[in-house]
Amino acid sequence: MSAFVDSVRTAAALIANADAALLQVVGLSLQVSGTATVLGALLGLAAGAGLAAVRFPGHRAVVLALNTLLALPPVVVGLTVYLLLSRSGPLGSWGILFTPTAMVIAQTVLVLPLVTALTRQLVADALRGNGEQLRSMGAGRATSAVLLLVHERASLLTIVLTAFGRAISEVGAVMIVGGNIDGVTRVMTTTIALETSKGDLPLALALGIVLLGVVAAINLAIAGARQLQAGQEGGAR
Repeated sequence: MSAFVDSVRTAAALIANADAALLQVVGLSLQVSGTATVLGALLGLAAGAGLAAVRFPGHRAVVLALNTLLALPPVVVGLTVYLLLSRSGPLGSWGILFTPTAMVIAQTVLVLPLVTALTRQLVADALRGNGEQLRSMGAGRATSAVLLLVHERASLLTIVLTAFGRAISEVGAVMIVGGNIDGVTRVMTTTIALETSKGDLPLALALGIVLLGVVAAINLAIAGARQLQAGQEGGAR
């Protein structure tokens, strides 16, 4: 019990004193996951809206495959990106394996299906509810999808924040492609795993507290976005 209390006290001191190693790991985590979320959002919003607006042969199969990818394990993503970026892989000439860039790519691949699938469902539902009205005003399905994306911006913010939460809390993909190199590719989740195995519990606990704080902030932001959307819908009525 005393060891636990001592670890908590030391962890709190690391956070309160803004420990340099702690800040470096937290900063890289936010940078990698934030960049991956932005890239995944840009690609996923466009792809999801397109899937909702455009019908083509094999559309159902694509949607089924997309929904299946929602359960894609991070370690599988990491392994796939590793094979692509390794020296013997097709992208090995880029020389970015075991760098933050490789970690961004892995997390982008991880969050892309999530953003795409949720956006597709959001726009499809909105088209069923308001599509006829927009089409009666001369808007095509593609134009209607874009207009509804703008209208549902609070829900889109929720999707993006959910993607960021998944990115920053995963460990498998970034561990594989980043290598968990001290001062170079260590993020919060990989450092927690490593420091726990080494017995450095205060640093691991401090990072765990910060990670929980980030996740809590994301949940508060999602709740705020939903409340904002509810207020906008109520005002529109």
